[in-house]
Amino acid sequence: MPYASDKFNTFYSLKKINDKNPIIFVHGVGLTNQMWYPQVDFFKNYNVLTYDLLGHGNTALNKTQLKIDDFSNQLLNLIDELNFNKIHLVGFSLGSLIARHFASEHNDRLCSLILHGSIYKRTEEQNRVVQNRYELIKMNKPVAKQSALRRWFTESFINNNAEIYKKIYLILDKNEHKNLLKSYKIFVYYNDDDNMIKKIEVNTLITTGENDVGSTPEMAKNLSSQIKNSKFIKIKKGKHLCNIECDKDFNKILEKFIDENYEC
Repeated sequence: MPYASDKFNTFYSLKKINDKNPIIFVHGVGLTNQMWYPQVDFFKNYNVLTYDLLGHGNTALNKTQLKIDDFSNQLLNLIDELNFNKIHLVGFSLGSLIARHFASEHNDRLCSLILHGSIYKRTEEQNRVVQNRYELIKMNKPVAKQSALRRWFTESFINNNAEIYKKIYLILDKNEHKNLLKSYKIFVYYNDDDNMIKKIEVNTLITTGENDVGSTPEMAKNLSSQIKNSKFIKIKKGKHLCNIECDKDFNKILEKFIDENYEC
């Protein structure tokens, strides 16, 4: 059920069924904890926590500028308040950057780490594309949201799943624009730090859709090469939001990996 953190005002939803270490899902920029609905439904026999990042959904933002540290500290504050000693951490897109940062500083708090749709070492052309996208988002027009959904889902999925398209579009449309830009700027101008990445020691799974144009399989493979206890799995037919479009494959891949690291 949904709650708001007493100390830090983070909106979260917790399903707790036992005393095992929970799975925590971290969403991407412009989205909310609602993007994880296929996973909340699938992982019925696990403790599951989803939450809204700063400035997203029902979590307020009271800062003029944001840093990746702010998001990492938000997660740390939340698990400390909930008395979770160790967690399985799943990050998506911006959420994967947050998860990477968190893991580099708090290996001792993790049982496993899953990074889905993570950028890594964009080329000059890829930087140009994402910076142009940022300029489009600044205009706050429907075309930016429509373009995002075309990047995130395959055309056939969009054509056959109008209700899901509408659900995700409405999440994007409800963003407070000034807060979205603060978070999106972090994502656009993020600089990968290999020294930080190499501090990650927990068993790590890196996934991306085979047709993801922003967080490519090549990026994922290269990222995996920098994390010593990691492996990469490419999700067939998927684009960015594999957790929704390819939920059956995505969930099975996550479940297998989490079960391998369940007792920690």
